[in-house]
Amino acid sequence: MSDDYPTVEVITGAGRRRHWPIEEKLRIVEETLQPGATISAVARRNGVAPNLLYRWRRLMTEGGAVAVQADDGVTGNAEVRKLEERVRELERQLGRKTLEVEILKEALGKARAKKPSLLARSPLTDGSR
Repeated sequence: MSDDYPTVEVITGAGRRRHWPIEEKLRIVEETLQPGATISAVARRNGVAPNLLYRWRRLMTEGGAVAVQADDGVTGNAEVRKLEERVRELERQLGRKTLEVEILKEALGKARAKKPSLLARSPLTDGSR
């Protein structure tokens, strides 16, 4: 009677993600680059989800083995240049603001030094300001 019913597998406990060593990732990605190989077939053969394999392959082509190993995104050269230019512009603005602050501090110091003599000659010395 038990032959009539399909078997059911019960999974208990928390499932954990598999950790793929860098060498294994590189081997699988290289396998997809072989002529006639499809990502779906390679993924099935190695027990990897096709979308994960597509991601590894994209990371490998964009950033090499370092990106695949770190599982990080890759920033393109154009974006890096744009960000570097933005940093340079912000540094220039910071330099201008620093110079303005120094000039204003110097002017404030000179004004404070002249203030007592100006108050003595001021017509408003009777306190009716």
